[in-house]
Amino acid sequence: MASSVVSFFCLLFFLSSPLLNGVGVQGNPNYNEALLKSILFFQGQRSGRLPANQQISWRSNSGLSDGLLYHVDLTGGYYDAGDNVKFNFPMAFTTTMLSWSALEYGKKMGPQLQETRAAIRWATDYLLKCAKAKSGRLYVGVGDPNVDHKCWERPEDMDTVRTVYSVSPSNPGSDVAGETAAALAAASMVFQQVDPNYSRLLLQTAREVMAFAIQYRGAYSDSLGSAVCPFYCSYSGYKDELLWGASWLLRATNDAYYYNFLKTLGADDQPDLFSWDNKYAGAHVLLSRRALLQNDKNFEQFKQEAESFMCRILPNSPYSTTQYTQGGLMYKLPESNLQYVTSITFLLTTYGKYMKAKKQTFNCGSLFVTPNSLIGLAKRQVDYILGQNPIKMSYMVGFGQNFPKRIHHRGSSLPSLASHPQSIGCDGGFQPFFYTSNPNPNILVGAIIGGPNQNDGYSDDRSDYSHSEPATYINAAIVGPLAYFAGSKLNPNPS
Repeated sequence: MASSVVSFFCLLFFLSSPLLNGVGVQGNPNYNEALLKSILFFQGQRSGRLPANQQISWRSNSGLSDGLLYHVDLTGGYYDAGDNVKFNFPMAFTTTMLSWSALEYGKKMGPQLQETRAAIRWATDYLLKCAKAKSGRLYVGVGDPNVDHKCWERPEDMDTVRTVYSVSPSNPGSDVAGETAAALAAASMVFQQVDPNYSRLLLQTAREVMAFAIQYRGAYSDSLGSAVCPFYCSYSGYKDELLWGASWLLRATNDAYYYNFLKTLGADDQPDLFSWDNKYAGAHVLLSRRALLQNDKNFEQFKQEAESFMCRILPNSPYSTTQYTQGGLMYKLPESNLQYVTSITFLLTTYGKYMKAKKQTFNCGSLFVTPNSLIGLAKRQVDYILGQNPIKMSYMVGFGQNFPKRIHHRGSSLPSLASHPQSIGCDGGFQPFFYTSNPNPNILVGAIIGGPNQNDGYSDDRSDYSHSEPATYINAAIVGPLAYFAGSKLNPNPS
C-alpha cells in the first residue's frame, strides 16, 4: 500500500513537472518515468471491480456479471486493447511477458516491482478462475468480438452479450492452454518469495493446464472459429505454445519431464519476429539462458537458434530479414508494428544481458556481435518510441509533450461516468465522440499504440486502429527494457 502511495505522488510529480517533459538532461528519455507509466497503463485496461487504490480514476467497475449466465465467475482480467472483450490468448502472453520482466529486471525496478506484481496478479487471479471454474474445461474469453466491435461504448456501460468461450478435450486449444500454462508458471516464480501459497497454486494450475495442452492437441482457432478469428487467430499453429509452456514449466520446476517433452517436438521454425502468436524466438532465448549462464551443453541448440534469430534482426547482418524506417525503427508489419518492436526489443535486451554476464560474443557471418550490439539496438528502439524520432512524437501516451491525443480506445475517447453519468449505448458513442477531431477526454497514461507507418509518419487518427490502438501486449514487452535502461549507466536520470 505504501509503495502505491509513493508511486501515486511520483506520478503526480511526473505529470506536473515542467522540467522533465519526458526528456533527461542529456537528451536521453527519462526511463524511470516511462517505466512507471508503462505499468500504470494496465490499470486503464482492468475489467471487474476496481480496487480502492485505482489511480486511473476515469475508469470504473465493469463486466461484473461476466460468466454469470454460465454459472461461473469470470470477472476480472484485462480488456486486450481499445475494445471491451477479454481475449485470453493475448492476455496470457501479456502476463507471461510482465512476469518475465519482473524475473529478469525486478532488481532494477525499485518501487515499480510492486506495481508490476499487482499488474500480473490482476491477470493471474482471472486466469486461475478460467482454469479452475469447471473440471476438464479452460475458459479462454468473454464477450462476442463480432458484436462488441460494432459498438463504441464505455466498458462501464456494456450492454452487449457477454458470451463465454472455452476449450475442452472435444474442442482442444493447445495454443491458448500452452500460453496460459506459461503465464501461470512464470508468475509462480514472481510470487515465490512474497506469497508462497499463491505461488504454489499458480504452479500447480500451470502443470494441470499444460497437461491438458499436451494431451488434447489442436488449435483453438479450429475449435472457436469466428469468436477468435481474425482477431487473435493462432496463425503460427500450436507447437510454439507447447514449446513456450514447457520452457516456462522447466524454468519454474526444473522437472526433467518438460525437457524430455521439448525434445519430442522436433525441429523448430526459425522466425524473424516474436509476438502473442509466435513464441519460438522467445522460447529459444529463454532456454538459451541455461547454455549461456550455466554452461549447460544440453541447451546449446537453443543458444544457436537464439543467435540465428538475432542475425535476422540486426540491421548490418548479412542474414538480416528486418526492415528499418529512415528514422531507425524496426518495421515488421503494417498492423500494429510496435507490438513486434517491443517484443523483439525485450529479446535483444535480455539476450544481450545474458551475453554480458559471461562476456560472450558471436558472429553473423562477417558481422562480429557483442552484447552492446544487441543492447544498443534495443536502446534505439526504446528511444524512438519515447520521442527520439523524425517527427518528435512519443508513442507512449502521456509521456513527453507531443504524444497521440486521439487513440482508438473506447474508455479514453468517451467521457467518464463522473463527467457524463448517463449511459452511452452501443451506437451512442460514435456521434459525437468517435467521429470528432477533438482529443480524447481521458488520457490513458502509459499506453503504447500501434505506431508510425513505414515512412515514420503518424496521423493521430482515432479511426486508424492499426496505428492508433494501444494493446496490453505492446506495453508488457517494453517494461523489461525500460527497467534495464532506467537502472543502467546509460540513464542520466537514475532515481
